[in-house]
Amino acid sequence: MRSETPTGPVDDSAPGDGLVKAGVVVFAIGAVATLVTVAPLLLGTAPFPTVAYLVSMLMGVGFALAAAGVLRSVAAQRRQARGGRRTA
Repeated sequence: MRSETPTGPVDDSAPGDGLVKAGVVVFAIGAVATLVTVAPLLLGTAPFPTVAYLVSMLMGVGFALAAAGVLRSVAAQRRQARGGRRTA
């Protein structure tokens, strides 16, 4: 007898997983930029140009992306639960 196991990779990702992963990456970039821009203030050296501070704002953008992914996942789970309740 043959085992009926899938041969390819199993895709068990939720609808918002991609946004959460992208949000984590963007947040990490913003966090590193924040640390880099704060370092001259603590070390007493010349501050970085304005562009460095603008990159620091990616921390908030990453948080917003991750939050949107979580909300999208919650909405999909609610739709799935609501659909299952009607058929039962």
